[in-house]
Amino acid sequence: MAENESGGQNLAVLEALDSARTQMYHMKAIVIAGMGFFTDAYDLFCISTVSKLLGRIYYPLQNIDQGKPGTLPVNVNNMVIGVALVGTLMGQLVFGYYGDKLGRKRVYGITLVLMAACAIGSGLSFGYTHRAVIGTLCFFRFLLGFGIGGDYPLSATIMSEYANKKTRGAFIAAVFAMQGVGIIFAGLVSMIVSGLFLHYNPAPTWSKVDPTLSNQTPAADYVWRIVLMIGAFPALATFYWRMKMPETARYTAIIEGNAKQASNDMQKVLEIQIDDEQDKLAKFRAANEYPLLSKEFARRHGMHLIGTTTTWFLLDIAFYSQNLTQKDIFPAINLTDPPETMNALKEMFVISRAMFLVALLGTFPGYWVTVAVIDKMGRYLIQLLGFFMMSVFMLVMGVKYEYLKDHNHLLFAVLYALTFFFANFGPNSTTFVLPAELFPTRVRSTCHAISAASGKAGAIVAAFGVQRLTLKGDVKNITRALIILSVTNMLGFFFTFLVPETMGRSLEEISGEDGNTGNGAGAGAVSMSAADVSKDGKFPASSTEWQQPSMQA
Repeated sequence: MAENESGGQNLAVLEALDSARTQMYHMKAIVIAGMGFFTDAYDLFCISTVSKLLGRIYYPLQNIDQGKPGTLPVNVNNMVIGVALVGTLMGQLVFGYYGDKLGRKRVYGITLVLMAACAIGSGLSFGYTHRAVIGTLCFFRFLLGFGIGGDYPLSATIMSEYANKKTRGAFIAAVFAMQGVGIIFAGLVSMIVSGLFLHYNPAPTWSKVDPTLSNQTPAADYVWRIVLMIGAFPALATFYWRMKMPETARYTAIIEGNAKQASNDMQKVLEIQIDDEQDKLAKFRAANEYPLLSKEFARRHGMHLIGTTTTWFLLDIAFYSQNLTQKDIFPAINLTDPPETMNALKEMFVISRAMFLVALLGTFPGYWVTVAVIDKMGRYLIQLLGFFMMSVFMLVMGVKYEYLKDHNHLLFAVLYALTFFFANFGPNSTTFVLPAELFPTRVRSTCHAISAASGKAGAIVAAFGVQRLTLKGDVKNITRALIILSVTNMLGFFFTFLVPETMGRSLEEISGEDGNTGNGAGAGAVSMSAADVSKDGKFPASSTEWQQPSMQA
């Protein structure tokens, strides 16, 4: 076995992966895994662009007594928005578990097929009544979310196990950054489709006398179905290439116990020479066979799992509240006109345009700034900074909401965009990266799944709880929602202290699998902050240089 820089023992195949130069296959893996996240984001967030249209078509008289166009009833709206998140949570746990039991590659293909089939199914209906349409939509979006859930732990785990240790953070973050591209395309596609149908189906603005005149049915009914079905195409486009990817060497060697196959697989796709070391593998595996539900796992990684689950939970309350309720915030920052001044397709067009602009200018840059600096600044510092800045901006918007809404739309829009920027140049990226690095190979996919599912529990709180405060658009409730989110982000800031820095170290060193548990994130490890990293980005040569009385795992 090879000896790593910190004195621990590691298998040659794993040492070779950690030190391999960045090659074309790494780029290919980023694209293949990233397209899954592109699809995930498109499917999850395009519902925000069509939910107002669904209300106009199927509940035209819902708000007529208030002099406003129809909208989905609160409970129906929460179901349409939230059911995919419930499916995602369950899918993360199921596929994450089987990713460790059956292999990353084998389970990976199942998620894509399920996502593609259910994206198409979401645009279909069993019947014509509003109950039949909404019921069918919720059924398929639950299954769609179930498939999306599998993409989280599998994409992160595959990318972390392929990458070298110097650029691993950037590679995993780049996969996740495709979520930003997916959100942009959700707005762009919705804008194009609604714009085209609007051009050929003009209609008067909403009228209390005959509210159905502005609904543009049946054209509008085709629009939301087309937008949802388009989500199947990127999933189908990458299915072949996902199936061509070999199983990760870490899974093949450490879990299946076949070092020779692991070496052969990696030599086919990466320009590296590897000794298989089959005779040394048994000792390596024997030292790392403790299960998830064991005192040994709790001793080594229990605090880390608490840290990754709590921070992702708190982050997603804020992040999904931002994305799912932005259609209700847009009028306050003057990005959309009052709904009664527009017909159905015009309203969808302006909502989609606003979503596209916020994603392009606020959401998208944050992801890629993280990719650029995560292996220089570290995960820990980026996460702390992101949570803190989000909390500050949301507190300002909450306290000054009425003033900003009535007197300074530009400042409101800038503050709102900055919360998106620091979410993505911050915890929305790092909470995805850290669980893929902190835990042992044998339970890596499962632990990432548990962390991600905790995040989706936060998203469900956003969809069924926080969103309820913003639906009516009144000042008092939106102010309350923004202040709640500010407090949530500050809690995330403090829970970040439970996770250590992982930058620049091999996965086996971090998890303690290399046997050097005193220096990694394993038994007796000390959580290391960004301050413990020297200016040149390297860690001290001796573990005693940084073992200070901080949080112990």
